[in-house]
Amino acid sequence: MTNAMAHSRGRRNPAEGRAPARQASATVGVAFLLVGVLGFIPGITSNFHELYWAGHGSGAELFGVFQVSVLHNFVHLFFGVAGLAMSRTVSSARTFLVGGGAIYVVLWLYGLVINRGTDANFIPVNLADNWLHFGLGIGMIALGLFTVRNGNRR
Repeated sequence: MTNAMAHSRGRRNPAEGRAPARQASATVGVAFLLVGVLGFIPGITSNFHELYWAGHGSGAELFGVFQVSVLHNFVHLFFGVAGLAMSRTVSSARTFLVGGGAIYVVLWLYGLVINRGTDANFIPVNLADNWLHFGLGIGMIALGLFTVRNGNRR
């Protein structure tokens, strides 16, 4: 069914008919792109003057909570581009969601076992990042597993 607003403007809703896995991959991709860009904006990222290339010494925090570095922001941008690119087909969207989710679960585990005050914390991550990575990982895996329509592989 066409959205009344889209119909009244004479335009088709671009998400209409798109498989849920493809929509989810594109949405997650846009969210990662947004977070990656926000990580480079002073004010949204507190202590911006302490934004380092990588390492636990980066004191910049996205929204004043999540420790970020230039590398960390680039990872978000990379995941955003990957999510959008892989949203072209159901199988690649599912691969992005499940595979990317698995990467984030591994990153969560990594953040739990390392000493965050050492060079092993090269991304860098703090406690808030760790639990966000856990939620992202589980959420992306769930989206990848539960948004695939039976028989619709376009």
